[in-house]
Amino acid sequence: MHKQPELQVKTKKLIEQDGFIFKDLNNNGKLDPYEDWRLSPKERAENLVSLMTIDEKIGMMLINSRKMGLAQEDKSKTSHDGVLDESIIEKGETIFAVSKVYGTTHTIENRHLRHFILRDNFSPAEMAEWVNKLNEVAEETRLGIPVIIASNSRNENGEAVFGMNDAIGIFSTWPGTLGLAAAAKGDIKNGGDASLISDFARIARKEWNATGLRKGYMYMADVVSDPRWQRTYGTFGEDPEFIADAIGRIIDEFQGETLGKDSIAMTTKHFPGGGSRENGFDPHYAEGKWNLYPTPGSLENYHLPPFRAAVEHGTSSMMPYYSIPSIKKSVVQEFEEEDIPFEEVGFTFNHYFLNDILRGKLGFKGYVNSDSGIINNMSWGMEDRSEAERFAKAINAGTDLVADTNDIENLKLAVSKGWISEKRIDEANVRLLTEMFALGLFDDRTYNEPEKATEVISTEEHWDKAYEAHKKSVTVLKNSNETLPLTADKLDGKKVYVEVFHKEAERATFYTDKARTEAETLGLFTLTDNYEEADTAILFLHPKSGSYFNATPGLLELEICEDKVNYALDGSLYQETTLTGMDHLQEVADSIHSRGGKVVMSVNVILPWILGTVEHMADALIAGYDTFFDAQFEVIAGHHKPTGVLPLTLPASEEVIAVYQNGECVSPNDVPGYDKDKYMPAGMTYAYKDRDGNVYKLGHGLSY
Repeated sequence: MHKQPELQVKTKKLIEQDGFIFKDLNNNGKLDPYEDWRLSPKERAENLVSLMTIDEKIGMMLINSRKMGLAQEDKSKTSHDGVLDESIIEKGETIFAVSKVYGTTHTIENRHLRHFILRDNFSPAEMAEWVNKLNEVAEETRLGIPVIIASNSRNENGEAVFGMNDAIGIFSTWPGTLGLAAAAKGDIKNGGDASLISDFARIARKEWNATGLRKGYMYMADVVSDPRWQRTYGTFGEDPEFIADAIGRIIDEFQGETLGKDSIAMTTKHFPGGGSRENGFDPHYAEGKWNLYPTPGSLENYHLPPFRAAVEHGTSSMMPYYSIPSIKKSVVQEFEEEDIPFEEVGFTFNHYFLNDILRGKLGFKGYVNSDSGIINNMSWGMEDRSEAERFAKAINAGTDLVADTNDIENLKLAVSKGWISEKRIDEANVRLLTEMFALGLFDDRTYNEPEKATEVISTEEHWDKAYEAHKKSVTVLKNSNETLPLTADKLDGKKVYVEVFHKEAERATFYTDKARTEAETLGLFTLTDNYEEADTAILFLHPKSGSYFNATPGLLELEICEDKVNYALDGSLYQETTLTGMDHLQEVADSIHSRGGKVVMSVNVILPWILGTVEHMADALIAGYDTFFDAQFEVIAGHHKPTGVLPLTLPASEEVIAVYQNGECVSPNDVPGYDKDKYMPAGMTYAYKDRDGNVYKLGHGLSY
């Protein structure tokens, strides 16, 4: 029995047939199969593709970042009451304008794009209104094809980084994904399961849904096996079995059993796993373009299991990584007892990985969405080819949607030269449109209610659950002589000093003020801002290393250090700082200890830091993962029992991740930390061991 959806139109008409109401999206006065909500998404997609011109199909295969009008300072370059951005950015004007970027209306009407990435961070109501205006423009076009908005994740705390943490603090704010893993793995250790991850996804889905963001570039199913990989903090750690469970739960909750009008379509990334770096270098720059597999069975045993789980749980799309599988620096890898032939091109261009493994062996049914910039900046293995040839290679390899470009000219050129068949273009369009039909975008989910978005995101339960996860993520690594908890009786008549250290001095000042305000609000401690009169210090360390789009001169620094002299890869010397104020840190610790006091230190684990330079100063050492200060204070004070555990192994020293002159790492790049000891030279142990004998390996976490 069919249930009439509540259809909304702004410019097109509604028509009646068989006692039901339908949208007349192409204005022809009759019901076309693609307008008939009683048919399956695939049937509707096939009909619509048969009606589209080649230009409309080409536009459908590109997704590009789109600014909101609110982000445009010059309001004369906006339309629809300042909601849509109509500015034109000339080619090369910004690092992302690799071809000319047109205004929003022109892009929808004349370039026929329908997929857009939102990176701005305005209020839920403003986002919902923006999506509505985009769809008003789209509804007026020939076939009335709506738009779909994708975004990177928006529900984890952290510092803003383009392309990774585009948006923070508007939606319910949970710890970083490593923190979600620390909390859920702690629940598992205590006899529970990872349902915290399910709660997280269930709540996030409601918030996304209310604002009209219907496609998530998330989450990372990558298994961390090279500790120097800068993207570690966006992962769920190094345990393939846990990551597979987490990814399955996320897809189940965001998408539901099948894609429907309340689903958020997931794009799982980065197939077949980005963790197997060449000594940590990232493929956003040329130095990091290789994936290495020096260990037999590593690809199948460590890296592919979470992607298998994503396929089994029906992820709507899959994002391949930029990197190239290296023949020279890998041993033969097998999958399901067949050797994998390595073609040295990025995975987006890699026919065997996308067709034989992803679709053939794993049974993936969705579409393949490239990572941003594969046609211009990160076209690894295809650098000597033209843009049109890169389009042809990617699409013929199985990529259906090409990210962060509006370069319709070169895709059209590849089609006109016969390098891509129209049959393949049609196949990609059917896959892309099937998702949009399933999400209800053509029917009753074209338009959103901005006031409902505000209401959903201010739901108290969402923020309470998120805060609970922050507390659960706190991981006690070391607790000498039962320093923790700092209960009221232990602190009776004693003063507590709080300070935050960061790589950037001005951020340290900002965070110190924030942490002290939160400590004051909680009222758990008697505070002083003079460490020389304090009996206890709570010191938060927020080290940072490397940058997302540029390689460091040498290997990424994992020690907590200031002005440390390192060797660059070319043999020259340079200085590296991951934390500013190291001398001051030592001074504070020495001052507290000189009076028989205690130092509690929290390290923000966004990378597997080597803790040898700071651990000896701490009587109690804890790990946070972009975890709120107040949640950490509650654990420190004993208001919340610590249950978090390490989601990855922290390396013992620089020696265990040293790189020989031939570029080979002492501990293999493709093996997670918990298993590295199997491959270490005799007498070497990978995991850090503190002065109390605690070993900081996957799953370590103390309680009291």
